[in-house]
Amino acid sequence: MLICKVVKPLVATNRIPDFEHKHLQVVLDGSTKKVAVDAVGAKPGDWVICVSSSAAREAAGSKSYPSDLTIVGIIDHWEPDPPKAPSGSTGSPSSGAPAAGSPATGAPATGTPSSGGARR
Repeated sequence: MLICKVVKPLVATNRIPDFEHKHLQVVLDGSTKKVAVDAVGAKPGDWVICVSSSAAREAAGSKSYPSDLTIVGIIDHWEPDPPKAPSGSTGSPSSGAPAAGSPATGAPATGTPSSGGARR
């Protein structure tokens, strides 16, 4: 599962028949924009839980549905990690590099890596 932020709706009126009339949303996964099927009625600015791969197809309605990312939940409260301070900033006596094991990533947190996942 991924934690993403809804950016805006995506309108695509010419679709293949199997795509039906499900709502689509542009979501931000870190710094990458992706298109997700919206199964829960999310709106721009919402933090949402997305599933990918075969879980996305099942969440969208069936195993044959042509989706590889589906919004399955709207998060009630989520505070993403604060943005990473630019290197060379004067706010810290350290070198600006995160310590080993530090969660400082500068990007909104995601539940799992967004690429390289296993496909069935």
